[in-house]
Amino acid sequence: MKSSAQLIEADHAEIASPPVTSSPILEFKGVSKSYGTGTQRTVVLDDINLRINEGEFVAIVGFSGSGKSTLISLIAGLQQADAGAILLRGKAIAGPGPDRGVVFQNYSLMPWMTVGQNVALAVDQVFKDAPKGERMLRVEKYIHMVNLTHAMDKRPAELSGGMRQRVSVARALAASPDILLLDEPLSALDALTRSKLQDEIIRIWSKEKKTVVLITNDVDEGIIMADRIIPLNPGPNATLGPEFPVMLPRPRDRAAINHAPEFKRIRRDVTQYLMQIGAEKSAAVDSKIVNLPSVLPNTSREHQSNVSQKSRDVTEANPDRYVDFSQVSKIYPSRKGPIKVVDGFDLKIRKGEFISIIGHSGCGKSTVLSMMAGLNDISEGVIVLDGREIAAAGPDRGIVFQAPSLVPWLTAHENVALGVEQVYPHVTAQNRKDIVENYLGRVGLADVKDKRASELSNGMKQRVGIARAFALSPKMLLLDEPFGMLDSLTRWDLQEVLMEVWTRTRVTAMMVTHDVDEAILLADRVVMMTNGPNARVGKILEINLPRPRTRKMLLEHPDYYELREQLLTFLEQCDHG
Repeated sequence: MKSSAQLIEADHAEIASPPVTSSPILEFKGVSKSYGTGTQRTVVLDDINLRINEGEFVAIVGFSGSGKSTLISLIAGLQQADAGAILLRGKAIAGPGPDRGVVFQNYSLMPWMTVGQNVALAVDQVFKDAPKGERMLRVEKYIHMVNLTHAMDKRPAELSGGMRQRVSVARALAASPDILLLDEPLSALDALTRSKLQDEIIRIWSKEKKTVVLITNDVDEGIIMADRIIPLNPGPNATLGPEFPVMLPRPRDRAAINHAPEFKRIRRDVTQYLMQIGAEKSAAVDSKIVNLPSVLPNTSREHQSNVSQKSRDVTEANPDRYVDFSQVSKIYPSRKGPIKVVDGFDLKIRKGEFISIIGHSGCGKSTVLSMMAGLNDISEGVIVLDGREIAAAGPDRGIVFQAPSLVPWLTAHENVALGVEQVYPHVTAQNRKDIVENYLGRVGLADVKDKRASELSNGMKQRVGIARAFALSPKMLLLDEPFGMLDSLTRWDLQEVLMEVWTRTRVTAMMVTHDVDEAILLADRVVMMTNGPNARVGKILEINLPRPRTRKMLLEHPDYYELREQLLTFLEQCDHG
């Protein structure tokens, strides 16, 4: 019996590969790569076969730890294969060379050098015999190509993350490589900067006609940029999945292709393939979930005397106005005078509602969330939770940040127990243990509960953070881009975990995100914020999609792309406004 993923692979067998030329620029023949020896040996890549033609743009997508970066390192000549051959123009790759330019996820710039000097490093090495003036012209050409002429004399510390990555692209291109290798170069950037740099890379690729291999965890990024998308199945023993040709005409406008049947088809096919592979991987893990004891936290109304004395009752509890932001503003001092970052944020949230807040970087999304959490003082206005004014941080609000805030030397169990002991001091030790183990089981960590946080992957750490937030039985769950540092496929997995646990608890939730699809998938309403300073609620979108939701259901629902377009249009208008 074939799996769904195998059936999808079979369906694409006939259209998988573009016409094969007699001499591809890059070819993998039965390539395998392992790490370790003896019983500790792990085969990362197994029997990789791939042909890439000159001038082609290929995107390889896959799970964290599947071996994507190892694949790039093999092409770059930074590592050697254990078996098989990697051929560049028919010759075996024996080591690194200027014919392959690499841009990594982390900016590898010399911090004491200017933009011009960083790019000149590559030019001076590759074209050392050329006259100085000619080399300088080359440096200036590629810095201009990535729109950084104005920053020629600035050092990396003076640049934004997106600008630093532009310098890396300019440096790689300035060496005139035959192949440009991009190892998740945009994954650490916010959505707006990411889309702008995607457009920059496509424009340069179209002009320079380089062969490009892009490693990405973002399906949409692959569709916008590539000629072919090739999944790398999860390791160990990772293999390549079916190839998905992207037949959309260029240039590809993000808003326009949202209507294109071909865009919807390839997005659905690639996503379903990856989801099926992920489901088969997850099915191997059998979590034993401990029953949750029937006890109340000390933050419930039955324990009001334990709540911070700084708080005060301001109104009777109202389930339709369970959370009330009333003309909330945040002002920061600056050398030029006070800056009102958030100006008159006004929002009413029903009890049990899930709200997503979306907007461009710097619009004040996280500032609003931190004021709700009591971690940032409110300059003007008031926030009320369950009839009580917010005046300080408290365990009645569970928070999950973008970076997992765990104590590294404590185990997963001990990290969750820290919060549980704070809000359940009045119950038995066994009850507290059961609460911890219930939520660790819910997020799929029952088998690693005794591992230290330092031994866990980023995805596992974030699962611990989610378990800890839910285990507090908070009145309000606050999520500040909790999956922003994770690859798309791990993010999909944790979104499913979050939805499953939230469906059981129906805790009132507010989530900051820059991901349009995440906002639609999770929320009852999406709050769109205008650009800062003086950011406020620009528009609120009702998500009237049935629950429980799945990504598969989302892709097939007739209203999904209309909702998606409304959010994308708002963000685009903010960008140009």
